[in-house]
Amino acid sequence: MLTRRTMLSAMVAAAIGTQLAPLGALAQTGGGKRRLPWRNWSGSQQCFPESRKAPASVAELQELLASTRGIVRPVGAGHSFTPLVPTDHTIVSLSRLSGVVDHDDEKLQATIMAGTRLGEIGQPLSEQGQALINMPDIDAQSLAGCLATATHGTGAGLSCLSAYVTGLQLVTADGTLVDCDAQNNPEVFEAARVSLGSLGVITQVRMQNQATYRLRRETVWREFDEILEIAQDMADAHRNFEFYYIPFSGMGFTDAHDLTDEPISSTEKLDSNEGAMELKTARDWLSWSPGLRELILGSYARTVPDEITIERSWKNYTSERNVRFNEMEYHLPRETGLQALKEIRDALESQHHEVFFPIEVRFVKGDDMWLSPFYKRDSISIAVHRYFEEDFQPYFQTIEPILQKYQGRPHWGKLNTLNGEQLRALYPRWDDFAAVRRELDPHGRFLNDYLHGLFG
Repeated sequence: MLTRRTMLSAMVAAAIGTQLAPLGALAQTGGGKRRLPWRNWSGSQQCFPESRKAPASVAELQELLASTRGIVRPVGAGHSFTPLVPTDHTIVSLSRLSGVVDHDDEKLQATIMAGTRLGEIGQPLSEQGQALINMPDIDAQSLAGCLATATHGTGAGLSCLSAYVTGLQLVTADGTLVDCDAQNNPEVFEAARVSLGSLGVITQVRMQNQATYRLRRETVWREFDEILEIAQDMADAHRNFEFYYIPFSGMGFTDAHDLTDEPISSTEKLDSNEGAMELKTARDWLSWSPGLRELILGSYARTVPDEITIERSWKNYTSERNVRFNEMEYHLPRETGLQALKEIRDALESQHHEVFFPIEVRFVKGDDMWLSPFYKRDSISIAVHRYFEEDFQPYFQTIEPILQKYQGRPHWGKLNTLNGEQLRALYPRWDDFAAVRRELDPHGRFLNDYLHGLFG
């Protein structure tokens, strides 16, 4: 019996009749000392830091910052595509500052160390009867990295992860430990919830959670025009809702989550990592004929059955991403996002036959955090991707002006070309953030070249 994967390969064949690749030197010599490279997940960012540190305690981190000279950049899981980390001075990993360390049963809050990976939060919280209110979709990210970049899941009534922070602790450049929340150091708190790691090194976070819950996740393949017609209503009708468009197929799929008491179960599921490589194969063999490519991919997509998964929230939200890519994502006003998507699809399919990664579209509730891309507006997030071994720049250069035309704000961890003055125009509280940043870090110890261009 043919599997769906072999079925698609057979269709494509009939129609025509993960290790990271090395990027430059593995090490370099500077001042007589051999330096090992740091690279992000996709390989698009790299540096040769003079020093790498992984403190085992907050006290050790304080001593490190007080005694270190030069630029210091905290590093999480390396899932940001923007140059937030690269420095030739010191990078600090929080991987040893990990775990759920305290919880409040009455308030449904928990204190979590900043280096904890998202995939390591669900089970410990569940044992305390709690769960994160929402989650993004990559389980390898560190908590501090998610918060620093306003990383988000999806849900028209749900904000990005940073909005659920009720308090946090950070260490400044001179080793001072600062605790802050809405009552204690409130301006620092407002700035620190989304800070790009430019104020200090966050060590722990107090999160507002909810009681454990299950989600019923339903994935349905649909024609693109149908998705556009129903997307706004589906976003309002479901707790979590997003959709994907498959280039050169005329098809996409909706993904909706709702609270349920049903027992845990799952129908047969397509593997998203295998699916990405199947789309690459179709691109490799059929890019010469977009019409034939759409006929094959569209016909295949119409044979894929609906998927239903009932699971604990944290297991339904996140997944492993084993196929590497580079990504650009902008957050647009909800009322104009789908119109922008139509233009993006047209530009993609008329100019970039080399693209095969799906376009991802999510919904996010507005908030009031100073550097949140969702500041004071409900948003539609549109993300485009390019396979990590291929040049992303031509495609992104075509799409970015469309995203900017509709007043989009870029995801802080995703590739974009905006400079400090352009970003300042998009954020009403930019100068307030910059003032707090200067007060906490007057000598720019946490500003690498990229961040210095934004705030220096």
